[in-house]
Amino acid sequence: MSNGHSFHEAPQSLFASDEAPVMPLPNGSKLPSYIADHRQRLRERFMTGGAAAMPDYELLELVLFRAIPRRDVKPLARQLLDTFGDFNRVLSAPRERLAQVKGVGEAVITDLKILEACAHRMARARVIQKHVISSWDAILDYCHTTMAHRETEQFRVLFLDRKNTLIADEEQAKGTVDHVPVYPREVAKRALELNASALILVHNHPSGDPTPSNADIQMTNEIHNACLALGLTLHDHLIIGKSRELSFRAQGYL
Repeated sequence: MSNGHSFHEAPQSLFASDEAPVMPLPNGSKLPSYIADHRQRLRERFMTGGAAAMPDYELLELVLFRAIPRRDVKPLARQLLDTFGDFNRVLSAPRERLAQVKGVGEAVITDLKILEACAHRMARARVIQKHVISSWDAILDYCHTTMAHRETEQFRVLFLDRKNTLIADEEQAKGTVDHVPVYPREVAKRALELNASALILVHNHPSGDPTPSNADIQMTNEIHNACLALGLTLHDHLIIGKSRELSFRAQGYL
């Protein structure tokens, strides 16, 4: 394998080992009425007004109800949000980081990761086998859903056929908080294996700022040259920030 390069970002929080025991109620005991009533009220508000009617901590409580059926989960919901920042970052937090939050066990981690996977699959279904130009907003939504809230950099490639239909979406590399190793020849080789004609590069900046670094620009040029040599088209390189993205094509880098 050729020497790898890294996309760099200028330097700028789901849960296990320290877990608090869940104390079961004595056999035959019912859930305290104040907890049961609170849960019922939250469920009714969700079914009536939807998620828009609820702050992040209440929506997270609803998620935690199934994994933790026998105690008040509001303190844990608030702890998770304090640790990771918002609902999206709780869902996308690495398992090992979640495991460090007191009160979080395997059941909680599993439910959070299932919910994250469902969100990714729903977003992906809107773009796979679709023409990228006519579904560009859906492409951006998918990239933000899967990458904007990650704590480390990830490099993905969207592979397109001759009609600019998305035929594959693959993670090529994972990195650290500010860089990810990328191998230009491997990217081009994979495009040929998939019989792709064009591609779109995507990577995230965990800091939230999508401004490209010099290393980002250099690596994009190297991949662009590798594509040209093989008759492939590099349509764009998107850098995903927390709330916005940057297009190399739109900014004149390609």
